[in-house]
Parts: sequence; C-alpha cells; structure tokens
Amino acid sequence: MLENKATTIPGMFKRHVGVKFDCCHVYTRVYTNKEGTAYEGRCPKCLRTIRIKIHKDGVNCKFFSAL
Repeated sequence: MLENKATTIPGMFKRHVGVKFDCCHVYTRVYTNKEGTAYEGRCPKCLRTIRIKIHKDGVNCKFFSAL
C-alpha cells in the first residue's frame, strides 16, 4: 500500500490563492499566514504587500487581481 506523502511532508499542500499584481503585470501564489486568518504575500518585482482576510462566509474564488 502506498504511503500518503502529504502527511509526511509538512506544508506540502498549503492553502493558496492566485494573485495578478497589476502594478508589475505578474502573477504569483499567495499563501495563508501562520494563524490561518489571511492570505499574505508580496509582488515578486516591487515587493508591494497584499493581505486577503479569510472569513467563514468567504468567496469560492481562487484568483484575484491586486490593483
């Protein structure tokens, strides 16, 4: 029987959303913070920060645009 590698490698399937940063026309993944209360990340070119709060009644959208 095969072993489930997701249980042996911490963070292998960390929750994320896709974000297109319009400031530099780049796309990247943004991952949850340690508390699991928001997705936090930066534009890979200009280092602009983004924070998307996670709410119990949130949306099912996996892709966002940062204007």
